[in-house]
Amino acid sequence: MAFHWQVDPQDLFVERYPQMVGTGLPAADVDATRAAITAMWADAPGGWVREWSELAERYGREGEHRRAALAYGWAKFPTLADPLKRTALTRQVDQYLLAATDFGIDFERITIESPHRGDRVEVPAHVLTPPGWSSTDPVLIASGGVDSWKMDLHDLFADLALRTGLRVLAFDIPGTGETTVPLSHDAGYGIVRTLVDRARGLGGGRVAHLGISMGGYYSARAGLAAEVDAAIVLGGPVERSFDADRTWAYGMRGIVGNAMGFDAEPTDAELAQRMSAFSLRKWLDRDWNAPMLVLNGADDVHIPQADTLVFEGRRDTEVHLLPGTGHCAITKLPEATRLMVDWLTGTAHW
Repeated sequence: MAFHWQVDPQDLFVERYPQMVGTGLPAADVDATRAAITAMWADAPGGWVREWSELAERYGREGEHRRAALAYGWAKFPTLADPLKRTALTRQVDQYLLAATDFGIDFERITIESPHRGDRVEVPAHVLTPPGWSSTDPVLIASGGVDSWKMDLHDLFADLALRTGLRVLAFDIPGTGETTVPLSHDAGYGIVRTLVDRARGLGGGRVAHLGISMGGYYSARAGLAAEVDAAIVLGGPVERSFDADRTWAYGMRGIVGNAMGFDAEPTDAELAQRMSAFSLRKWLDRDWNAPMLVLNGADDVHIPQADTLVFEGRRDTEVHLLPGTGHCAITKLPEATRLMVDWLTGTAHW
């Protein structure tokens, strides 16, 4: 189930340009692609998928497989709403695997089988193991959100593995990427719980959970329920983001609607009804949790400050609202990464 919706592709560049150039694509190539794109869904010159895929194909011919994977990542962005987007994801996987020999870190692609609503679902995941890691050490499970997925965030996850010494298990949250079941608060969290259990067997038993954007919803829930040994929430929605009167920016209504499995653009009322069940208030009301680090940019247009500040004063919890940056502190990612590394390596009690 998927649908197209009205979105100006140039609006996506306004928000995501820092992420595009900050994750490894040359600004000149991004600028040229931006100038060429005139339509979001057209399978023709000027179409989003067509122009990004042509850039990716060029990188592939030149042997720049990591850049090719990044460009295909933008081709399938922001959601798998049609066959063109799904083809771009398949090609991203191909280029990513070709790039793996140059990752500078041990890499393995695995499939984890999880129960889901009386059936079984296969979740492809990536294991990044730094030099010197021991089988008695903890494992960090990590995911992005509804539109930036495990391959798009590879460099961040590999950097965290190398700087903390932790093995990283990277995955796509439900409703996104290679995790094909719809986004949900209940069955979706069941898949995350399966990944936590698998991660315990991939190391010494202790597991930390990093969730970025909508992935932060799942890491917040895991941390508040103390189902992991430590949790990091970067730009995650937890309560106020699910209010019925929230507003949507930069095409996010269509992105979330696709992730939830709607087959046509939902109305505000339909989306609000589905999202109301996501609120973590009942977990926030409990006075215990795993050690947690919660951070975001102060100028986030998607996640209200209250969803970060609500963690202030909780036991074993550190909170940072970074000024001068927006969703997931993307323009200050080095600072946010340093905070995460310092916390993971300095939190002896987990």
